[in-house]
Amino acid sequence: GRAAVRLPAVTAVLYGALAALALLGVRDVLFLYEENRCSMTYMYEYPEYLKIKLPKKTARRYPAYELYLYGEGNYAEENKNLLLTGIPVLFLPGNAGSYKQVRSLGSIALRKAEDVDFKYHFNFFSINFNEELVALYGGSLQRQTKFVHECIKVILKLYRDREFAPTSVAIVGHSMGGLVARALLSLKNFKPELINLLITQATPHVAPVLPLDQYLTDFYAAVNNHWLLKAQDLRNLTTLSVAGGFRDYQVRSGLAFLPRLSQHDSALSVVSSAVPRAWASTDHLSIVWCKELILATIRALFDLIDENTRQITEDPRKRMAVLKHHFVRHPAKMFEENPEALMELTGAFMWITVKASKWTYSVYNVSNIFSLLCFYLYFFTNEQGYFFSFKDSDGKYFTFPLASHRKSHSHVYCENSMLDTSSWIYGCMNNNSLTCLEATDLSWRAELLPTTKVVILKLEDYPSLSHIVIQVPPAAGNKYTLACEFFKEDSRTVQLPVTHLLSFGLSSSKILLNSSGLLYNVRLQHFNQIYQAFKIYIESHCQSLKERKPSVYRLHIPWSHEDSITVVKVPSFTEISAKLHVARPQNDSRVPELNIYSSSDCQYEVSNTHLFHSFYPYILVFQIIRFHAGALPVYVISNILLAYGGQLSTLKGTGQCSDFSHELVRTAKPYKVEPLISIVVFLQGFNWFREIWESLSLPEVDAAVLSSQDAWFPLVSLILFLFGTGIAYWSGVFFSTSLRLFSSLWLSLMRPTGPQKDNRLITPRRLCGVLSLALVSWTTCGAFAVFIIYLQYLCKVLKETSQNSSEHPVKTQSSMDSTSKATQQLSNSATAEALNSLKMHVTILYLFTWIVLLNLPSLIYWLKNLRCNIRLDPDPCRATAIILVCILEILMNSSTSAVKSSKLLRIAAKVPLPLSVAMLAFGRMHLYKVPHFVTFSLLLHLLCCIV
Repeated sequence: GRAAVRLPAVTAVLYGALAALALLGVRDVLFLYEENRCSMTYMYEYPEYLKIKLPKKTARRYPAYELYLYGEGNYAEENKNLLLTGIPVLFLPGNAGSYKQVRSLGSIALRKAEDVDFKYHFNFFSINFNEELVALYGGSLQRQTKFVHECIKVILKLYRDREFAPTSVAIVGHSMGGLVARALLSLKNFKPELINLLITQATPHVAPVLPLDQYLTDFYAAVNNHWLLKAQDLRNLTTLSVAGGFRDYQVRSGLAFLPRLSQHDSALSVVSSAVPRAWASTDHLSIVWCKELILATIRALFDLIDENTRQITEDPRKRMAVLKHHFVRHPAKMFEENPEALMELTGAFMWITVKASKWTYSVYNVSNIFSLLCFYLYFFTNEQGYFFSFKDSDGKYFTFPLASHRKSHSHVYCENSMLDTSSWIYGCMNNNSLTCLEATDLSWRAELLPTTKVVILKLEDYPSLSHIVIQVPPAAGNKYTLACEFFKEDSRTVQLPVTHLLSFGLSSSKILLNSSGLLYNVRLQHFNQIYQAFKIYIESHCQSLKERKPSVYRLHIPWSHEDSITVVKVPSFTEISAKLHVARPQNDSRVPELNIYSSSDCQYEVSNTHLFHSFYPYILVFQIIRFHAGALPVYVISNILLAYGGQLSTLKGTGQCSDFSHELVRTAKPYKVEPLISIVVFLQGFNWFREIWESLSLPEVDAAVLSSQDAWFPLVSLILFLFGTGIAYWSGVFFSTSLRLFSSLWLSLMRPTGPQKDNRLITPRRLCGVLSLALVSWTTCGAFAVFIIYLQYLCKVLKETSQNSSEHPVKTQSSMDSTSKATQQLSNSATAEALNSLKMHVTILYLFTWIVLLNLPSLIYWLKNLRCNIRLDPDPCRATAIILVCILEILMNSSTSAVKSSKLLRIAAKVPLPLSVAMLAFGRMHLYKVPHFVTFSLLLHLLCCIV
């Protein structure tokens, strides 16, 4: 007896722990990320939105959509007559987005145009999509795409007969707006030359975040297939996708990477944390107004202008070069399409030869009285390579002969804390060590970091260079420091084995960097999968407490532009979160690195372990939630369906309906479901099995698709199944408890009624109800009819629950006659039957609750757009809704007494298991298929009531 009591308690605790762990994973995704480092953009004048009149045919076909032109102050007044002379840019808002979100781009572009006296300027247009929820309902995506096509034609007509009339429009799309822009090229009558530049912000290109209806997944398939199959037609279109990083929990950055186009290099995907001069992760909305990102976008747009046509250049190579300059690697120089190969080093500069392997030059902004002291100090420190100047008015060239370093060193590293855009490092190709008249500008090899600009040169790549020349301009002004060092790559590269997939956090590593170098590369071995996540801890110790430059730590991922940069003061203790957005491609052997741009007199201790925070299973769970939280409803419903089948099986075997929680513990076993799916995925790797599978017209298993994207392995499905069991258990407890509470309220408000006299399943009244709801589903919204029948079922269950709690068997005397005893037995039998029916109804209602939740987005979309159209067209759940209405109208009035004697009960009890397997096989990436499996199971239950 004690064991029987202890087992449910242990099970409840176990399922509670699983549900709590899943909730902690959700908390990690939603709340545990870096602070917002974006600055807000502000308008200097009041923003105005001028509505553009559309052709009558277009306005009549798309009554809910509008086109606007952005403006401010005098600029807005001048454009009211629509005599436009700028470069057209069209902004497309995303899911529930506003057309007014264009103001950040438009305002900063206007300020930039004022800086160049309106030699060039942009006209920013924006579309009002009525803030439609297109991420939840895909039925309007095609309509939005066609409307954008019409707007592009209207915009280009506004520039007709202008001197520099544009022939194309640049598009900036936020969220789903970026996908709509890509879908333009899949339209039959769309001319690809109408757009030559597309910039998307936090757009889920790979797959929908929540595949809630078939229109959404079909739209994605059509767009991505067109971009892969018609890649040659996209050569003239340059596309940039900017992801938000870990702050964007709505669209994870892995979904924002554009499909790889092997035929040509016209697509670029970056994460905002890697964008130069931004270096910040953004959430899903702040990416629209993040000042640092907006500035990078506007600078790129102005650099894309062709001086001859005064429009965006038609050269795709230049477009990609500009985007890489501003969004990938910024050399701290203004963009030049064809920089000069050789430069003359002229001017009254002092030439100084440096033979040391390490050199530092510091300029202090103090009085020139100390210049003489600096001059003498130079002679005393020349052997060590340290130079000091106190705002000297004379410029200098420091030359570094390479001949003496090539044998003992492999690389040279230089850094400059003066963050201007002038050239500062050159390569000399003559043998004269005193001067160098012509040199190669190596400043284009530099890279801008938050506090410095750096150059790393591999000496064997520059065999023709005889000297490196560092230029120090005269009277630069503020304090700054230049430093160079020659080193062997092996001496500055260390290996740090990190927690891999099967170590479970038991392995740890620690390294100590105690030399006097300026740069270290820590190679993170075995770090290549998206489920690997760990903490890197860097502790710096310095010899003295003097003021020194901050250290810069960069986590560099070589196969994708998703670097993250951390700037810290030294000495300090820093924690860096190491996670991947995209797994390493199979044909790539590169290793992620932690680049440490250090202070020369500091020691750095790097480790990847720190008690609980690096407990690998704990972090692994969070990564699974981050990448697969959208599939959790499938696993929950699958567990509920298994318990539902267990109740039917118990009903057939014992004649009694057991509790839902008891059947969930008994039937929800991963080994009943997962092995079969894993076997199918394994066999699909063989051509013969794939041919048989395709000949049967079976869809591809979702796990196989995810495996091909390096986003799946069997352990993930097992963990998600366990999470689904825990959530199903405790949400079921909460659901049944809520029903009892509401039934008590029902009992206090409503007068209890006796049992219904008409036991027929189909009556004229119920038939009218079915026809009415079917008509509602057909003429308005299927999800609305489903919600109505759900409320009816809920009221029915509340009523039965209140009746069951109010009925108490009356204890009689032992001398009761046989007639009274027989009556009492019949009463007890009826009460037990009513209790069995109630348990079954509660389970069906609980299962149906999750179906209503999956259909809720289309209901919300319909309610939001009700003023435009009373009928949702297309409706993703209309057919399913009509079937469910017919089934539930009968099931809610059924009892287990009719089911027990049915010949179909054996089949109805066994079907939920294969349906659960099919649900997990085909429903992870297609949530809209889940109601179909549940509907089929309920249909068999209905047949058991009839046959």
